[in-house]
Amino acid sequence: MCGLAGILGYEGGADRCRERLGRMAALLRHRGPDDVGFHLDAHVGLAHRRLSILDLEGGRQPIYNEDGDICVVFNGEIFNFQELRRHLIAGGHRFRTQSDTEVIVHLYEDHGVDFVGHLNGQFAIALWDARRHQLVLARDRFGIRPLFYARSGRELLFASEIKSLFAAGALPRRLDLDTLGQVFTYWAPLAERTAFADVMALPPGHLLTIEAGRCVQRRYWDWCFPISGSASADAAGRAPAGVREALVEAVKLQLHADVPVGVYLSGGLDSTIVALLARKCSPRSLTTFSISFGDGEYDESTYQREVAQALGTEHHEYRCTHGDIGRALPTCIWHLETPVLRTAPVPMMLLAARVHEAGFKVVLTGEGADEVFGGYDIFREEKIRRFWARDPLSKLRPKLLTRLYPYMRRSPTAVLAYSQLFFGQGMNRLDEPIFGHLPRWHTTRKICRFLDAGVRESMQMPGDFDDLKVLLPDGVEKWEPLSRTQYIEAQTLLSGYILSSQGDRVAMAHSVEGRYPFLDNAVVDYATTLPARLKIRGLAEKYVLKESVRDLVPARILDRPKQPYRAPEIASFIRDGDPLDYVAELFSPSRLALAGYFDSQAAGKLFEKCRRGLAKGAVDNMAFVGILSTMLLDDLYIRDSGGMFTASISKNTYVAAR
Repeated sequence: MCGLAGILGYEGGADRCRERLGRMAALLRHRGPDDVGFHLDAHVGLAHRRLSILDLEGGRQPIYNEDGDICVVFNGEIFNFQELRRHLIAGGHRFRTQSDTEVIVHLYEDHGVDFVGHLNGQFAIALWDARRHQLVLARDRFGIRPLFYARSGRELLFASEIKSLFAAGALPRRLDLDTLGQVFTYWAPLAERTAFADVMALPPGHLLTIEAGRCVQRRYWDWCFPISGSASADAAGRAPAGVREALVEAVKLQLHADVPVGVYLSGGLDSTIVALLARKCSPRSLTTFSISFGDGEYDESTYQREVAQALGTEHHEYRCTHGDIGRALPTCIWHLETPVLRTAPVPMMLLAARVHEAGFKVVLTGEGADEVFGGYDIFREEKIRRFWARDPLSKLRPKLLTRLYPYMRRSPTAVLAYSQLFFGQGMNRLDEPIFGHLPRWHTTRKICRFLDAGVRESMQMPGDFDDLKVLLPDGVEKWEPLSRTQYIEAQTLLSGYILSSQGDRVAMAHSVEGRYPFLDNAVVDYATTLPARLKIRGLAEKYVLKESVRDLVPARILDRPKQPYRAPEIASFIRDGDPLDYVAELFSPSRLALAGYFDSQAAGKLFEKCRRGLAKGAVDNMAFVGILSTMLLDDLYIRDSGGMFTASISKNTYVAAR
């Protein structure tokens, strides 16, 4: 796990380029505090920050092929590198290191840009072919590791984080208003978009080649589900064993490291499976880490301790308070580089700090299981809505919705009239791939009413989610309804929020690498072949996954209803006297007017409502966090040329980087 940066077609001479690369690398130090390396020739400059996990002594980057004319800097892990290494050596390649990075240059020699299809891992890659004067940028299937790029004159800048691009000193900094509308609808930017104008994200499963000034971007992998009804009849009998076999192998692969590996323990099924398999597959004792909260609606510590005790792990529990979240939010936004609608990333960042303090660089997590095996309430919700839509006048069918969201104090299904209004949105669009997401998107988009009227007019806000529809693959309408909803969830929430804002960015803030066995190539490839009835049986989620581990996981955990990770919202505890002066300052009419994104009167009323403890419902909470995180992003990156290094608001000063 590391950070990378580079400049293609640099201007101003080699000395000037090296100085700029130094600045870019300095802002990635949190991603790789162990070492720094550079490559510079007449065409390209590359920088690398290293977090040493494999081949601690010999794995310095950049790494070259035998002739020295192919060079790579790499962020991530190649889990199948040992198998690839054996094949490459058998084919005549000579290796200088024991690191996974070196297989990349030799695969490229043999397969050209198709090398990426041989990799099972989580990665962002920058490869320079000096013979062809070709730069190749590649990103893993699921978007676990970030990679951004931007054009500045004749230069192409690229880096693991956007702040590193800005450190090159050639890019103007302004927020992208269209992206703001996407975040306030889908929770994250779509595909190539970022929060900043003219800064692009390489999408998951894509690679970009630049040769002779010509850029070509292509997708090398995408989620693919079977046509409805095409799954084999005996899949049910074979599936649990197939899932288990793939998961065991994934955990074995992802435990490989030359440093200790820990496990995040949430108290739910997915992290329990990972911890259990890690305990069985590793000769080392297991160390686990978890977050707990004082508010019982969010706290899962009872289950976390139960699993830790059953497995005999050395368990570390971080108790996160409301004040911790409020104080750490500015630093978190500096790392996220995007507005968010929930505070959930903040405790994850604070947990990573405890992992780092305990001497760990790597943790396995249970993320990805819900998207792959149908675990979220949105999947069950979509199934109920389809059943209801076939008899829209029924009084009984919508009552099935009360079986959803049992963990929420203010469940959207608690009041039948409200739940029918909320979940009844888009019921006439049953055959559209976006059907399952319509209630959520319509509700989240209400946040846009807090935007300044001029901003709303200037934004390209498709009235019917056209910006999302154009990303759907050909033939999606032939998939089962669950598969369609899974695909959209993977393209929006998984890659744009879960793996980014709650994953890579907050873990790497403290030099911690997260690994995701449920997103192993073989696990996903197998799971996507299974019919929907094996993922959701009746209204029981993740059926095949549970069956695959029924003899291993304690029944109390196995049969526990799904409770997604959530954190207390700032809007619920902003009060007079709390030490959060920066919040009041950023919601002041003068600061809102200076930034120009929001209706000062509407945002001010929302702040007062929250300060007095009167915030109600998801829209109030999401709007509050959305406005606050946008204003923090503006303060950190836009208002002051030094904003990305330090920011001082009212009496509180927070340091984002040194």
